[in-house]
Amino acid sequence: MPINILMPALSPTMEKGNLAKWLKKEGDAVKSGDILAEIETDKATMEVEAVDEGVLAKIVVPEGTSDVPVNDVIAVLAAEGEDPKAVSASGGAPTKEAPKEAAKEPAKAEAPKAEAPKAEEPKVEPTRAEAPAPAAKAGLAPVADGNRVFASPLARRLAKEAGIDIAAIAGSGPHGRVVERDVKSALAGGAKPAAAAVPAAAPAPKTAPAPAPAGMGDEQIKKLFEPGSYEEVPHDSMRKTIARRLTESKQTIPHFYLSVDCELDALLALREQINAAAPKGEDGKPAYKVSVNDFVIKALALSLMRVPDANVSWTDNAMLRHKQADVGVAVSIPGGLITPVVRKAETKSLSTISNEMKDYAARARARKLKPEEYQGGSTAVSNLGMFGIRDFSAVINPPHATILAVGAGEKRVIVKNDAPAVATVMTVTLSTDHRAVDGALGAELIAAFKQLIENPMGLLV
Repeated sequence: MPINILMPALSPTMEKGNLAKWLKKEGDAVKSGDILAEIETDKATMEVEAVDEGVLAKIVVPEGTSDVPVNDVIAVLAAEGEDPKAVSASGGAPTKEAPKEAAKEPAKAEAPKAEAPKAEEPKVEPTRAEAPAPAAKAGLAPVADGNRVFASPLARRLAKEAGIDIAAIAGSGPHGRVVERDVKSALAGGAKPAAAAVPAAAPAPKTAPAPAPAGMGDEQIKKLFEPGSYEEVPHDSMRKTIARRLTESKQTIPHFYLSVDCELDALLALREQINAAAPKGEDGKPAYKVSVNDFVIKALALSLMRVPDANVSWTDNAMLRHKQADVGVAVSIPGGLITPVVRKAETKSLSTISNEMKDYAARARARKLKPEEYQGGSTAVSNLGMFGIRDFSAVINPPHATILAVGAGEKRVIVKNDAPAVATVMTVTLSTDHRAVDGALGAELIAAFKQLIENPMGLLV
């Protein structure tokens, strides 16, 4: 019996993936453990290993295909003794050669108009001797027997409530049937109620476009801009995931913010001494080069150990109080960002943290991080100081309860001993989940961080 190879779930949150590259071709022998393909998730590019042996009989999803749902058939393996040429996908999505009439739903690569009807729209097929309606042409709705329009009950109800003639709507469902999305598209496109047909009025004078209200559809937003004045860049899976998670975070987590200024002169002097003392390898390069961000990671980790009630994650039934400080660090990569996690950062030296972050950053930009390297953690650091940003507030990344936004260190005039003085100062802002960390507790945490940053020798013992 042929063996279906499915799109794997490479992380707990993965719903779709991009099939970047096939490393085997049809007819190749496959052994258990062979690398079959490279899959791009929203965070990384990962290799898929074979778990069975046989011959790769059929590649169902070609390389370069985007948004392939988890558990869809991507290829078929012929088992020992089977004729690979006679094998097709079994029990999964139809192969590319399967006729459309035999498919339960359209292939994933088809245009949006060929999507299967939604669950709330019961499938309505032509009855008795009625021939299937032809596909919509020139924007007209398909009509059978001269008068009847094929439409789902939900589409008919929506059109009736909106006062729209169902016969004037082009259908995109099976057999040209009008479905819910067709009615909504007609409404978004400014379809007029059936009773309101009047001679066309003179065009209104052009005015400046109004700002787009929340919840507007794509086509409505596009109409606010002059045609040809923009370029459409489709969202990739990473950008979609970032948008979804950050929207959920701001909608479901009650954020509040605490800011302090930290003097950096002692830290910068210590950093210079540490880097000067770094041993050099045979190539003459130092074994490590500690950055200010490495001090920030270590200081935040130790702060969480000193204020353990802030080292938590919120769940609906209980507070998870963590026994170690796993600190995520936001890394900018093409098309978005990713947050690799420094595990047990409170136990690691500054040089270890520095080298670990250099490795994470390089592999993150190549999309080669493993899920266990960027999932979890109890807090995070987002540093925009290298871009000259003085201060900002970051959005919490669940399941974290806090995130520290780090600004640039800059020379500022401060007051010392009742006299003006110049010092290097860095502003940091702690974003906190108020469900898990109250104001006084957050203040205690950021005070501990400030104390460690301004007395950096405490980070070495």
